[in-house]
Amino acid sequence: MKKAMVVDDSSAIRQIERKYLEEMGFEVLEAENGEEALKVLNEHPDVQLILLDWHMPVMNGYEFLLKLRANPKWSDIKVMMVTTENQQKSVIDAILAGANEYLMKPFDKEMLETKIKFLLEGF
Repeated sequence: MKKAMVVDDSSAIRQIERKYLEEMGFEVLEAENGEEALKVLNEHPDVQLILLDWHMPVMNGYEFLLKLRANPKWSDIKVMMVTTENQQKSVIDAILAGANEYLMKPFDKEMLETKIKFLLEGF
């Protein structure tokens, strides 16, 4: 089964993203900040997709992305930033740091599914 992780400090957003991902056939893990997400990844190295918020306490999405991409064992994980952060510089920074895709909040199920299918078309 495909495995995804939702990293967002909003439990409501995590629930929405979990529902959509489960409908797409994913087993879904959750974390409410980047630090927690690193712990989850160490316990579940088979995660294939991460939906990542930018603005979170403890460790934000950008900091998490830098740590994720610095570790070769996680180099194949696809990361989609899902955030309200819409400044062009932030989008570029995220892509340069290793994000594979970027989705602005608010979004709907069709938008999320389309981006995920594009990202994972090899699966």
